[in-house]
Amino acid sequence: MKLISNWALREFSGIHPQAEEPLQAWRHIIERNTFQNFAAMRQTFGSVDKVGDRYVFNIGGNKYRFIATVAYSIQTVWVKHVLTHVEYDKGAWK
Repeated sequence: MKLISNWALREFSGIHPQAEEPLQAWRHIIERNTFQNFAAMRQTFGSVDKVGDRYVFNIGGNKYRFIATVAYSIQTVWVKHVLTHVEYDKGAWK
């Protein structure tokens, strides 16, 4: 799949340096695989949830939330938000 864009991950990691390694590990998995549907994605990312039309990934042992839109037909993931768990719980991203 193609990730649009790694810049958002790097920006978040600039504020939260401990997030860099788990976010980049997640990115490498996404970019080296194809997923035909949510069930296939869940086989790789067991903690991913679908919330409305968005996908929420737990990153870094549940410390961070990566929120994305996924288009399986064109194998593309768009970054919508990268948040700490606390920021996610506030719900402003919805």
